[in-house]
Amino acid sequence: MIVEMPDTATAEISRKIDALHEERGEAALGRVLTLLISTSEEELEEALETANAASREHPCRVIAIVTDGSDAGEHSKLDAQVRFGADAGAGEIVVLKPFDGLKRHLDTLVIPLLVPDAPVVAWWPSKAPEDPSKDPIGKMARSRITDAIRSANPDASFTALRAHWSCHDIDMSWTRLTVWRAMLASMLDQPPHLPITSVRVQGQSHYIPLDLLAAWLAVRLDVPVTIERSDDLNAITGVFFERENGVLSMERPYEDQATICQPGESQQDVAMPMRTLEECLSEEMRRLDPDEVYAEVITKGWGMVDHE
Repeated sequence: MIVEMPDTATAEISRKIDALHEERGEAALGRVLTLLISTSEEELEEALETANAASREHPCRVIAIVTDGSDAGEHSKLDAQVRFGADAGAGEIVVLKPFDGLKRHLDTLVIPLLVPDAPVVAWWPSKAPEDPSKDPIGKMARSRITDAIRSANPDASFTALRAHWSCHDIDMSWTRLTVWRAMLASMLDQPPHLPITSVRVQGQSHYIPLDLLAAWLAVRLDVPVTIERSDDLNAITGVFFERENGVLSMERPYEDQATICQPGESQQDVAMPMRTLEECLSEEMRRLDPDEVYAEVITKGWGMVDHE
């Protein structure tokens, strides 16, 4: 169900949500959080589809703010949609489309629509502010999620995010590494436990998760880590640990399978599909507390690696 509400106000939207809940015999009290999405008209439906899928694990109220409305109208106005049922995952969706002066007061538009006593998570699916903690939407959030690699200039975007990082900020470039980090840690836990003298990581040029993985390995192992990049590669394709008995490696030549090679042993193939945007968002909605490992990686580990 999609209810269109042109030229409306937040009080009318709130009353409509309450009326729809009453009609359906349900309440918003079961929502575990409010997810705020700051997006463009072009990316709106993709962002909502991802949020819908993630909300099945985390029932929430989704408030999407379309920030590229016109600045040339005769007066400020607010268009909205309220989505329920099959169109809204395990919760409800409110789409806000502010025009003109209302775009400068996004916090006052959103506050009346928040689920009471539920944490707020802010997500920028692509273009994010340089300092999310100072953004009107970001100020309200307990967790702020960005995705630099989906921005127009990933390197510049992530540089700005690192410069203004605060403990409640996380970028999904890091979340994409969860499986890699778990697999590598498990691999290094296996005997023989020989000292590692250096590490090489290999992957796609201008791919921020590759740099983050190198920084994580540098800060965790305290050994030299080098990055090998190529425009012909896709994402992260290999990690190679130099030890006295040879090279221990994990390579992912295909997007759904990795190969572990240890000197003197047969290679081992393991399933390792690329993480979806839904999986990454679900993970960050599950973990609302500051990520201390990510903090150490971008404040200490990043400087231990040559990123050129």
